[in-house]
Amino acid sequence: MKQNVSKIVITVIMLAIGMVFLLPFLWMISASLKPESEVFTYPIQWIPSVWRWDNYVTVWAENFPLYYWNSIKVTVITTLISTTVSAMAAYGFSKVEFKGRNTIFVIVLATFMIPAQAILVPQFMLFMYLDLFDTHLGLILLNSFSVLGTFMLRQFFIAIHDDYIASAKIDGAGHFTIFRKVAVPLVLPGISTYAILRFIWTWNDYQGPLIFLRSDHLATVQLGISRFASISGEVYSLIMAGTVSAILPLLLIFFLGQKYVIEGIALGGVKG
Repeated sequence: MKQNVSKIVITVIMLAIGMVFLLPFLWMISASLKPESEVFTYPIQWIPSVWRWDNYVTVWAENFPLYYWNSIKVTVITTLISTTVSAMAAYGFSKVEFKGRNTIFVIVLATFMIPAQAILVPQFMLFMYLDLFDTHLGLILLNSFSVLGTFMLRQFFIAIHDDYIASAKIDGAGHFTIFRKVAVPLVLPGISTYAILRFIWTWNDYQGPLIFLRSDHLATVQLGISRFASISGEVYSLIMAGTVSAILPLLLIFFLGQKYVIEGIALGGVKG
């Protein structure tokens, strides 16, 4: 009986905390549907007196569809490349025996301690030299190789028992076949979790496009919202409409992939 009461209390507390975290999101949706004069009314008027759906029409009538497409292209390609490279590197560092494997992995892992801001100038110079500045290709390559992704997925590949690998080798399979047909299916929840996180990180990236893109027709949705705010003179109802539109793909990806995220977390918890 006491355990049931404790569970109910904990559930109510977590629900209350969750609602607190949802309030900014709910306010953003509410503000996006209000006339500008009602956005900052106090006390907060959660339900608009007049529903201004034309706020979204105004936002999408600008270059927003182009910014949206740019973000989708960059994010999807980056996620595919980064997930593939990280998974292959993680498999190599966990299941392929070669001299100096652990030393190389420690060196790779040590690079994670370098702040991203500390290498912006060298990256900028390199991109200019390789003629990758102000291109989507440069922006894609910028986030396609992740030390964190390699480390994260390596922990999942380590959990695969070596007997699976040995059995596949006895059947004549090479490492690529083992990786594709044996290892990946066993750690698919972990790979899916990283892919979702990579998608979110890349979609929300503001620093990369801000520094490495100049042309307006190449801008991503994060830059687009910033430029729209400058052009519109900080009309917050329109800014909120653009922001709500910008986070819709993230919500969609999470709802479609939450099963894999939960499985990935559970797998990592069981692995210890």
